[in-house]
Amino acid sequence: MGKVYVSYNTIVSGYGLDSASAVSQIEKGISSLELTNNKRILPNPFYTSRVEDKTLETAFGQLHSSEKMTRLEQLMAISLSKTIKTSAIVLNERVGLIISTTKGNIDALENDNPFPEERAYLSVLGKKLKSFFGFRNDALVLSNACVSGVLAIAVAKRFIEQSTYDHVFVVGGDLVTQFILSGFNAFQALSDVPCRPYCKTRTGINIGEVAASALITKDSMCLSEEAVEIIGEASCNDANHISGPSRTGEGLYRSVETALNQAKISASDLDYVSGHGTATQFNDEMEAIAFNRSGLQNTPMNSLKGYFGHTLGASGLLETIIGMYSLHSNTLFPNLGFQELGVSKPLNIIEKTTPATLRTFLKTASGFGGCNTAAIFKKVW
Repeated sequence: MGKVYVSYNTIVSGYGLDSASAVSQIEKGISSLELTNNKRILPNPFYTSRVEDKTLETAFGQLHSSEKMTRLEQLMAISLSKTIKTSAIVLNERVGLIISTTKGNIDALENDNPFPEERAYLSVLGKKLKSFFGFRNDALVLSNACVSGVLAIAVAKRFIEQSTYDHVFVVGGDLVTQFILSGFNAFQALSDVPCRPYCKTRTGINIGEVAASALITKDSMCLSEEAVEIIGEASCNDANHISGPSRTGEGLYRSVETALNQAKISASDLDYVSGHGTATQFNDEMEAIAFNRSGLQNTPMNSLKGYFGHTLGASGLLETIIGMYSLHSNTLFPNLGFQELGVSKPLNIIEKTTPATLRTFLKTASGFGGCNTAAIFKKVW
């Protein structure tokens, strides 16, 4: 079976309109989270990261499109446009498109939104992006809670291994909306300060907004400098609870173990772990248990939620891209906001930007409904 890679990529975020802008700020330990007061979305001030309206309008205008698109579609189009252009891939019948999102155009259901309610259907989002770029194949919209971004990479890999496609473009995104914030607020999960994953003083989650895209390919001639090989991936649903993670970390543990088996490596071969790390009480504790069960308690580990907030369906893809740059630069990025370990099992949390010799990393994600996904990546160059 041939190799499959994650290659050219673009992150559109509060840091800027490309991946390099985000990576440079993360390396300096600078968060894009800002205190926002928007009573239309949430009665109280909240921390979030968003792309400024003017920046978004200007960037989308540069695509020279007369089509009216939603905010999420614009974010995804900007990101995907740059990735397609940089890769120079011709969009023929051997090229697929996967869209990763948890809520899609959920804002179309708001009273003051100019788009019809039908725009909220995920299938419509897929058709819009397919048409906008001229993909020959229908888009697959993958919406499996917060594992969607990592799972999209895994599914793209499987399509290529099955010879369905030679290349797959993956794009992920979610918005900061009243619907999403009110939902997490009802769980009493929102933090009124910047989130601190795995920290003893963590008080909850921040929600962020990004769009991220990447090329998944089998072609070794289509690789960027930071490209990685996907050497293992797996998913497991522990069916524990609609919103609460397994107390034993069973689903995440099984995902990690299966991914390691597929990669034909052991836990000791992993150079670092990019965790899910939402900074909620139960998620961080569950991860600590699962990682200890897999023998990863001493492996350097971070969560990137302190930089972007939790970007939902984009988070796994976004954080994989940052992990690629971490490997490329042989640099461990800090777990922003961490002060003191606040879980019951030991973890080796990265507290400052640190040079290190890196070859492999594990990316994990967990989400509502008991879903868990793990993927292992190896440096190419």
